[in-house]
Amino acid sequence: MERRAFLRASGAAGLALSLPGPTAASGATTAVAQGTYEPLGQVPITGAAEAVVGDEGRTAYVAATTGFVSVDVSDPTEPTLLAEERDIELEDDVLSEILDATVDGDRLVVAGPANPGVGAMGFHCYDVSDPADPVSIGAYETGYHIHNCYLDGESLYVAANSPEESSLVIYDVGGDEITRVGDWSLLEFEPGWGDLDMLVRYLHDVYVQDDVAYLPHWNAGTYLIDVSDPTAPEYVSHVAETTLEEQRGIDDWEAAVYGLPGNDHYAAVDDTGDLMAVGREAWAVDGEDPDRPGGIDLYDVSDPEDPVRRGSIDPPRTTDETHGSGAWTTSHNFELRDGRLYSSWYRAGVKIHDVSDPTSPERIAWWRDPEETGFWTARVAEPGETFVASSTEAIPNTSLEGALYTFPIEAGEQADPPSLQDPGSWTTDGNETDGGNESTDGDEPDDGNDTGGNETAGDGSSSDEDSIPGFTGLAGVVGGGVALEWLRRRRGNVQD
Repeated sequence: MERRAFLRASGAAGLALSLPGPTAASGATTAVAQGTYEPLGQVPITGAAEAVVGDEGRTAYVAATTGFVSVDVSDPTEPTLLAEERDIELEDDVLSEILDATVDGDRLVVAGPANPGVGAMGFHCYDVSDPADPVSIGAYETGYHIHNCYLDGESLYVAANSPEESSLVIYDVGGDEITRVGDWSLLEFEPGWGDLDMLVRYLHDVYVQDDVAYLPHWNAGTYLIDVSDPTAPEYVSHVAETTLEEQRGIDDWEAAVYGLPGNDHYAAVDDTGDLMAVGREAWAVDGEDPDRPGGIDLYDVSDPEDPVRRGSIDPPRTTDETHGSGAWTTSHNFELRDGRLYSSWYRAGVKIHDVSDPTSPERIAWWRDPEETGFWTARVAEPGETFVASSTEAIPNTSLEGALYTFPIEAGEQADPPSLQDPGSWTTDGNETDGGNESTDGDEPDDGNDTGGNETAGDGSSSDEDSIPGFTGLAGVVGGGVALEWLRRRRGNVQD
């Protein structure tokens, strides 16, 4: 693998960000005016889940459970629905639980179902050279559910999971016929993980850049795989917060799946490929520390064979952090771009962090409306100008409605942000604290601006010692609920 020089905390690493007031030039430090931060626009989308951006930032595509939609975001103040495809056929059935979409150039792929179930299982490809008129160009039945996938050129990288398998499978989708060309298996690389339940080592997502695939395998860790030859992928390295032996000793199945440590849910790198973020989706499970939502860890991968953890971003905190009845504030999907991290935290909203110095991430914007929104992802639309974020209705015990929001890329503070400390009322009292653990935000502690060492960041957030990563639900969405019941029924089959 090629070794790259990592841009650490320096003027070279601080790429320009579109901000109100004077901007920095050539790495110079310039004061930035802080304005009121709020969305630019929104459009309702029933069943909204993952969102991706194509068409050079002019179009967003949103997986919508029973199909997908394309949205014109060229004017972020008036996002406009362009096309809506529902009841997508695969063989002689309809593709259901479509929670993921991936786009590259003029090709879009949607896949499902996100969890094991009945009906068609596979993916459908579309020509979106005209985003207002998607044209079907092929479909493939895999015989297994697809929680997530990633399109890179003519190669589609798919997460393949079953009680017997946790693999990356690669398909060529560029020709007249879709063909399977290669795969990489965690269970072949480290067979011991096969002794544990599928969810403990589940391949939850896939991200590919510059011939490296980044694979978050839940408690097994995040694996870097060389896919320069898609017919013969090769292991490069991995990072992990727990070990196979530690996992063997866990008696509480739900705690192992829902709670920290581990729970590598989403991983991606920045445009240079030198900085990797690993998001961990987790909830409180009434266990030992750490027992809380999951955050995002930052790794130097300039030498991909030797990843080094540099810093962390803690999750927002709330009074009920459990899965079933709690207010979800754990990390979900995100994007790294130009020294910035654009992140979603379900009902805790969306954030922008400056991560040009990954040892000391600095939050520069945060917006949330937990009574109305539960954000699934955040993706850059126009670099330096706008990003989009999809809000889902698929959070238990809520009456949220799906939508796509547009946001400015600028520094700012939300006016009268709702407190996360009283989910029952979602007050806008910004002075509430949790048990006296007051933060400088005037709302919840651990707002997510951690340092990489054991010191406390200047904004009052907790140290790296207190920011062990979290969990993303392998739970998919069915009719606004989380579909893990089939897995609970399998508890009797979990091996020791």
